[in-house]
Amino acid sequence: MIPILKDKFAWKKWMSASILICSLCFTAACSEKGDNRDSTDAQEQADLPASPASDSTAVIDEQPGRVYYEIFVRSFYDSDGDGIGDLNGITEKLDYLNDGKPGGDDLGVEGIWLMPINPSPSYHGYDVTDYYEVNPEYGTMEDLQHLLEEAHKRGMKVIMDLVVNHTSTEHPWFVESASSLDNTHRAWYKWEEDLNIDPSGLSAAGSGPAWHEKNGNHYLGTFWSGMPDLNFDLEAVREEMKKIGKFWLEQGFDGFRLDAAKHIYEDLQSDRSPETTAKNVAWWQEFRAAMNEVKEDAYIVGEVWENSPVSIAPYLENAFDSGFNFGLADQIIRTVSSEQNGGFLIQWNRNYELFAEKSQGQFVDAIFLANHDQNRVMSQLSGNKDHARMAAAILLTLPGNPFIYYGEEIGMKGSKPDEEIREPMLWSKNSSGSKGQTTWEQAKHNQDDDAVNVEAQLTDPSSLLSLYRNVIEWRTGIAALRDGAVEDYSVEDDQVLSYIRATASEQVLVVHNLSSEAKEVSLSEKEPHFSAILHQTDDQASLQNGTISLPPYSTVVLK
Repeated sequence: MIPILKDKFAWKKWMSASILICSLCFTAACSEKGDNRDSTDAQEQADLPASPASDSTAVIDEQPGRVYYEIFVRSFYDSDGDGIGDLNGITEKLDYLNDGKPGGDDLGVEGIWLMPINPSPSYHGYDVTDYYEVNPEYGTMEDLQHLLEEAHKRGMKVIMDLVVNHTSTEHPWFVESASSLDNTHRAWYKWEEDLNIDPSGLSAAGSGPAWHEKNGNHYLGTFWSGMPDLNFDLEAVREEMKKIGKFWLEQGFDGFRLDAAKHIYEDLQSDRSPETTAKNVAWWQEFRAAMNEVKEDAYIVGEVWENSPVSIAPYLENAFDSGFNFGLADQIIRTVSSEQNGGFLIQWNRNYELFAEKSQGQFVDAIFLANHDQNRVMSQLSGNKDHARMAAAILLTLPGNPFIYYGEEIGMKGSKPDEEIREPMLWSKNSSGSKGQTTWEQAKHNQDDDAVNVEAQLTDPSSLLSLYRNVIEWRTGIAALRDGAVEDYSVEDDQVLSYIRATASEQVLVVHNLSSEAKEVSLSEKEPHFSAILHQTDDQASLQNGTISLPPYSTVVLK
């Protein structure tokens, strides 16, 4: 039997002791802004906690989760016919996301992440010109309030993208900072001439220059010249950013996704160090404490784009509730592409042990397949719909808060440049003339498949959208799938991935057939026993005499 543990970490300790630990093998990735990402090295492996001996006494460490949906407002739904998505458009489509009722044909997500909604000169919004207003192309503060109210009526949380590492060069602060040496806002940004340092260093977010010329001086812009970095060594900057965070929580937001969270002080390649990480974490702890004054349960998830758990873990100590799990996203894509489980749980179980240790057991993993900085899942999978279905089934049966990038649920394609991974959401076959369809960007992908739209898939029980909807419904209806810890349940076939999800009151077994061949899987005679199928993605799946019959590319959940 799975032990009931008293110590809050003992579940993860017991789980670690139950399987052989091997080294992590994550690949590096890069962001839209050219961020270099460190792979896990031997030293970081040495820094991971050792797996302790089994403890037979303690509490299963549950990880309450909810499914979030990431929305690029400009591309989602246009309520006023100008071709640009807007806040009222999202409100109109809330019933597609979650109508607040059990069952039905809504997707069933329980939270929304809005990409930047502040005024900005760029289409993407990551260079802000006013932190206290809504982008007029997206609507008004009243439109935002209406969206928040309607989402909350449906039991949905809403978090906003908060971009505090840098502003736009058009922000009044920067305009003033660049205007003269004695301006009040001069020190709000980093100027080489003021700091008397060498402006030749390379950006920590890429391989290009970090310093840029303006009026004969040089300012720091880690991502590009249009995004000057703020100076967080200045108390006035830190106080202003805390004030901004509190303002948006007071407007009704439930938390934040924090952009470029590790780059507050990691500006140059030469800045990469434990000392820099410590400064970053100290700032975010200060920010977290300030947000707690307004909303103690505000959900804060940070973008720390590293595949190394050692790099992410420090931010979970009294700063973030979650850090996006980029390594796991890569691992899911590799697993479904190769159709091999590759020791799936073995490779990331120690990550959880480290995260639990740093967060005092309070972290919630933020899991996903791809986001607005990466090629879309369907493009990464070369259009293989079976692999896309398996990726979704794995994502939505793992612990944490799964994040779905808009259009992922209908299999939209998209490869860089960035505009092409943020193309308009496709609502119907004749998208160009349909109500609500955004047209700000001419679509270059998804033109060769009439089924890649919501209308075509909504009533098709075999569609990718139906699979997302069904597995999300499983998740919300089964406490062990939604909140439970995870335990390895190994089978001899490398093309089968299986694991137990467990709370203190229930446990279920998840089994995925990753391959194109039917599989027969014999269940262990040891405790716990699983004797009935709760859910299945293929009606041909069956369980007889302790053996599961799995059709190709299928998933079952057993009790």
